[in-house]
Amino acid sequence: MPLSSLADAGMLGHLPDLRYLGGAALGGVLFDFLYWSFGFLRMGTTGTAAQARGRDDRAELYRVLYRSLVLAAGLAALVLALQVPLRELGFALLSGDPGVEAAGRAYFAGRIWGAPATLANFAFLGWFLGREESGRALLLTATANGANIALNYLFILRLGWNAYGAGLGTALSQYLALALSVVLVLSSGRPEPWRWREVAAREALAGLLRLNRDILIRTVFLVSTFAAFTSASAALGTATLAANTLLLRLVTLVAYLVDGAAFATESLAGVFRGAGDATSLRRLTAMALRIGLAIPLPVLLVMAFAPELVLRVLTDHAEVVDLASRLRLWLVPVLLVGAAAYVYDGLFLGLTEGRALRNAMAVSALVGFAPLALWGVHTGQVHLLWLALVAFMVARVATLEIARRQRGIGAAPRAPA
Repeated sequence: MPLSSLADAGMLGHLPDLRYLGGAALGGVLFDFLYWSFGFLRMGTTGTAAQARGRDDRAELYRVLYRSLVLAAGLAALVLALQVPLRELGFALLSGDPGVEAAGRAYFAGRIWGAPATLANFAFLGWFLGREESGRALLLTATANGANIALNYLFILRLGWNAYGAGLGTALSQYLALALSVVLVLSSGRPEPWRWREVAAREALAGLLRLNRDILIRTVFLVSTFAAFTSASAALGTATLAANTLLLRLVTLVAYLVDGAAFATESLAGVFRGAGDATSLRRLTAMALRIGLAIPLPVLLVMAFAPELVLRVLTDHAEVVDLASRLRLWLVPVLLVGAAAYVYDGLFLGLTEGRALRNAMAVSALVGFAPLALWGVHTGQVHLLWLALVAFMVARVATLEIARRQRGIGAAPRAPA
């Protein structure tokens, strides 16, 4: 998945005017809010589907998908109906010079109409992961992001649509992925029939909404933190915004790589919870942390010894490459501590422990990130922004480890008396 955003950054970063890269970064923040605030459509679906699979309840497994798709359709209709006020509010809150904001608005205009497909694909992706069908999840995401790269090449470099083309390519690629999602579900065997009374059963729907509420609050805090980081970077100048955007693309790359371990943890933790297998859950926790911490190492080695090899692929603006190179050491704590945080997220999502995730993220954003970030903006120090991001990751790991110990998740079973 992150190859798509890296390709976008590379195409826009090589245009003569940096405002297109900056505008897509600001526009991307708005869509992080719009879409990842609804990330519970993926995260909540994975845990509940995995637990239904662990109980071998095929009928409920399909009802989980149907409920998520109904919710996705309603939310997408709301986003499209409110797109103008959402756009105006978003750009009123984000800072950037007029040229960057104009490019951001163009990006928004191109991408907004992909909302129905994007939210529906969240539900499908979560369902495939909950069924331990990671091969199908791979096919879905490879199709969406491969199409996005191809369309953006056409729209940005061939047709010269710049930021608007980047947004439009992303939107159209989601519809291709949606068509594939439907084909993949139908090829899984005859689906369980749609019975509205069962899909909308009060107890099941209430439980889903409670879980989704907690995940929604957790995601709002998460996205707000990265949005504040991007907005603060813009306040420190276009070159700082561009340099931090490129480094954040690398953070995103590693986050998605670690999500291989985190998503597998979600699926397996849900299955083990559904089957009541505490021993396997304990082994899973230790294994996932080891794998998650190993994944960032190759990226860190490349950035330590050959940073320009990566940065000059993404942009040919010397001042941006120089600044990003000077800031690259912050990637070490952000990526390593962040890897543990992503694995913990997967564990708690698979166990559908939404409240613990909500509380941990709130503390991390408000206590770990906000004070240092405000200090950085006040003093104009970009290094303080990165220190704030490190504190945010450390707080996520600390709070979730405390929650894990309190709940006895992954602890060794007690010997019989």
